[in-house]
Amino acid sequence: MFHLKGWQVKKRAIGFRPRIQALPSVASMPNERWSTDLCRIWAGRDDWATLAPVIGCHTRKLLGWHLSRSGKATTASSALEYALIARFGTLGHVPVPFLLRSANGLVFTSRSYTALVRSYGLRQEFITPHCPQHNGMVERVIRTLKEQCAHHHRFETLQHASRVIGDWIRFYNH
Repeated sequence: MFHLKGWQVKKRAIGFRPRIQALPSVASMPNERWSTDLCRIWAGRDDWATLAPVIGCHTRKLLGWHLSRSGKATTASSALEYALIARFGTLGHVPVPFLLRSANGLVFTSRSYTALVRSYGLRQEFITPHCPQHNGMVERVIRTLKEQCAHHHRFETLQHASRVIGDWIRFYNH
């Protein structure tokens, strides 16, 4: 049916994806492991927006984030690049490669995002499907952000949401 109508169905690539270890892992020093995910925030006239936070699992600081109308790989890529600039002061190959943990969504498994991760020399790791607790640190930061910031404001636009969330992140990190 799809072939006759000329429709396309996007399918995930079949192949090996590095998964997290069965044992709980602890980041014993900064820049050993970062974690990222996506969440949705209501932005008033601009409808739903996608927030991509990147945290350091040792310090639990929000290292980088990006809020946009689209939930595409460019949103996650921007958040990762902001985090790299915040931590290392520049973009480029990181001094010591570290682990970047994320969910299995199409954003984090896209060609553009995985190529970006590799270009910086990072190792990408995916959580077990349907087990968000494996990415619990960033999930908890998202929950705290929503409880302490997003649910207490009625954002009028994407810019308003971005300004308020940015202020909250500066408060959270210090």
